[in-house]
Amino acid sequence: MNSFGKNVDVRTLGKVAVLMGGASAEREVSLMSGAGVLQALRSRGVDAHAFDPAERDLGELRREGFARCFIALHGRHGEDGTVQGALELLGIPYTGPGVMASSMSMDKIMTKRIWRAEGLPTPDWRLVASVEETVEALETLGAPMIVKPSREGSTIGLSKVFSPDECAKAYEQASRYDPEVLCEQFIEGDETTCPVLGEGAGAHALPVIRIVAPQGNYDYQNKYFTDDTQYHCPSGLPEAQEREIQRLVVQAFRTLGCRGWARADIMIRACDRKPFLLEINTSPGMTGHSLVPMSARALGISYEDLCVGLLATATLDTPPGVTLSPAQGQAPEATAP
Repeated sequence: MNSFGKNVDVRTLGKVAVLMGGASAEREVSLMSGAGVLQALRSRGVDAHAFDPAERDLGELRREGFARCFIALHGRHGEDGTVQGALELLGIPYTGPGVMASSMSMDKIMTKRIWRAEGLPTPDWRLVASVEETVEALETLGAPMIVKPSREGSTIGLSKVFSPDECAKAYEQASRYDPEVLCEQFIEGDETTCPVLGEGAGAHALPVIRIVAPQGNYDYQNKYFTDDTQYHCPSGLPEAQEREIQRLVVQAFRTLGCRGWARADIMIRACDRKPFLLEINTSPGMTGHSLVPMSARALGISYEDLCVGLLATATLDTPPGVTLSPAQGQAPEATAP
């Protein structure tokens, strides 16, 4: 695993677009991720170029001869299957999971339904559509409770509520970003995250990172713009617990049909040390504070090798050479009986 990205012949990668920016609420973080990836790829001799879908038409990718894309977009229209679908139509391979896996993983409620159906542990939840339903969810799930948009990332729109009086503000904040609002049981304990690289039977978990945020508040500011959050990698967890988390995230990754890379967030309940899957990120951050590069470094994988290795995995849901329909999309001629 620590040779990841080292043996890639960059001449075979062709002209590369680093998709960054976009129009989501996570645009600022995406620009930071993309800038880091772009610099890393260029430092290894890759013919890489910045491409912001908020400012340019995706059709230009084909017209300008791009051979593959590194998706450094986060959130809506970058991590939810939409840009993946556009690249499928353009026939340009891209990094990360495909259309369906990206779409399901971005939707926290759908993700939890699938994980629960597969017997994977995830906190109890309720889908709510009003302040009144949020109050009812608090009565059912107990306090404190997490309220967040179903299809956002980076803790955007997230609140932690302790009483019914706080529900209105929390619901309004979450619904500003998504009409589907998720109320989730809060798990008290250790906050961890674990990346996965690969596909299918070849998927492997990287080292677990244990996160200690100021006052336990791992919010947008503490994720990206302060140095107060502590990251422990090695995690300091018992070896058996680390292995169990790695096993769990690989299973969660495969269950959703992910490929390439992703990062799953897990809480370890303090009272019994049981791990619970919170969500999975299919286009993880690549900033100076980001966690996949941190975990990879623990295995001796440099940021540059990580970027090149991920780029080399770029593919399509339907690989070149697979026939999608007869005669260039034309229906076969009917034959006389």
